[in-house]
Amino acid sequence: MSATQGRTAIACFGEALIDFLAVPAVAGQPRQFAEYAGGAPANVAAAVARLGGNARFVGMLGADMFGEFLMSQLRAMGVDTSYTVHTSAARTALAFVSLDADGERSFSFYRPPAADLLFREEHFDPACFDDAAVLHVCSNSLTEADIADTTLAGMRLAREAGAMVSMDLNLRPSLWPEGVDPAPRLWDALAQADLVKLCRSEADFLIRRAGDEKAMLRRLWQGHAKCVLITDGSQPVRWFTRDADGVAPTFAVTVIDTTAAGDAFVGALLHRLVERGAGVDSLVTLLDDRVALTDALRHAAAGGALATTRHGAFAAMPGRDDLDQLLRPISRTEP
Repeated sequence: MSATQGRTAIACFGEALIDFLAVPAVAGQPRQFAEYAGGAPANVAAAVARLGGNARFVGMLGADMFGEFLMSQLRAMGVDTSYTVHTSAARTALAFVSLDADGERSFSFYRPPAADLLFREEHFDPACFDDAAVLHVCSNSLTEADIADTTLAGMRLAREAGAMVSMDLNLRPSLWPEGVDPAPRLWDALAQADLVKLCRSEADFLIRRAGDEKAMLRRLWQGHAKCVLITDGSQPVRWFTRDADGVAPTFAVTVIDTTAAGDAFVGALLHRLVERGAGVDSLVTLLDDRVALTDALRHAAAGGALATTRHGAFAAMPGRDDLDQLLRPISRTEP
């Protein structure tokens, strides 16, 4: 079954956490942080929902006030939380975020332990994939062996159910245990993904391990990958399919917070692809259509750019009107 045959849900699996964003310091006052809902896969779900898409979050939250806050925020955004579970065995993860003068962020994570790491294969309800066009994951659910096995199992279950698989590497070295090389688990997960999104530093990490860029791409093409995207802040997006490659422009905006830019990019991309009828069986045909690919990448770039103009993660996700306004100077092809 393809997206045009009723598969419209974009299921996002993995972490949801609280971002405590440092607010501007006031002389003589204690340091303060503002609470925002976040976590890479949850951010993607929020991005899809804000654009009017059928978004679903699959994961585990702590039975604590932060887990309750995240549930309320996901539901307020319009995200389906029917397949989100809770545990009292660990608390919801936290991240403290500071911004430099250019809005670039740095993280201090309070994880592990964390509730999202306790999700296991048996927690997947097969029904969550029945209408899914896409399952989206990132590497933050690969940092420990058990949750890595769960993530790979989820990717396989989604594919067996007829969904395509998306992965944003979203590599955070500080989340990995000392002495653990992320590369083997990263390659295992990347091999299961139809769509792969890397930022420049993540691409460089894989390139160093593979030998050069061509070797990295060859290894990705050995798996299920059909499209690889490399983002680099305000620089053009590089795209690769098995038969072609090119660049796509980004948008000039006033940046205040880059926390959720990559997640907004992915959310807008997946939403537009599914809107155009992309599914596991039709993705290659869509990617071979240069007009359709260019259109999807413009939506992705616009989503990522707009997210940098606001603070927070969920709170920064643009709505459809925001996206359309940024895209309006260039004629847009409707699905």
